[in-house]
Amino acid sequence: MSETPDITKTYTNGEITVVWKPSVCIHSKVCWTQLSQVFNPKERPWVKMDGASTERIAEQVDRCPSKALSYYRNEDGINSEDVQAESLVEPVPNGSLLVYGNLRIKDASGHETRKNKVTAFCRCGASSNKPYCDGSHLRIGFVG
Repeated sequence: MSETPDITKTYTNGEITVVWKPSVCIHSKVCWTQLSQVFNPKERPWVKMDGASTERIAEQVDRCPSKALSYYRNEDGINSEDVQAESLVEPVPNGSLLVYGNLRIKDASGHETRKNKVTAFCRCGASSNKPYCDGSHLRIGFVG
């Protein structure tokens, strides 16, 4: 099985930068069903930062259940060491296992990856991006 690269894409309007981590995305559709003027997976680029106000974009990004979408204010920059979160594990009904907090994840070969805020782990066993959720639970009808 080939390793999925830890890709990160950024989109900015000059005031904020939206960060998207596809490997974390559980495809809940919350972003594009609630703010399609900005988030449209049928277009490229799929994030159009001029589609809404900075505050509206930030509000929508904050609703992302997997935190595959995050943002930072450009004048502040981002420092992942500043992310403070109590560790919390939450199983999503019929979906992923969400782990809140700063994590270091070590794979079978010993490679470490840092994750911040919320990380969605696979519970159904069908993800092609294990240990992370890729939304396969929807396709297979996972109940748990």
